[in-house]
Amino acid sequence: MGFGRPSNTESTSGSPPLLGSFPLDHEGECKEFMKTYMQCLRDNKNNNGACRELSKAYLQCRMDKGLMDKDDMSNLGYADIMKPAKN
Repeated sequence: MGFGRPSNTESTSGSPPLLGSFPLDHEGECKEFMKTYMQCLRDNKNNNGACRELSKAYLQCRMDKGLMDKDDMSNLGYADIMKPAKN
């Protein structure tokens, strides 16, 4: 019996994450993107506008690795830096 824990044997299931929640990157799959972005913030006195391409790349990595739901970058606030489609 653990302290502060009910003594029943029922297992409780958790609720699904709320929209906007996503798993932590325990395996470090996007760690290099995150480190590059954080260094850019430090170099630019936390001016995130100077680092938008890097934050976009970090989010793209998270989507590619299944660490967050895939979404269009324009929905995530990157419509102004979207690359034009090739014809």
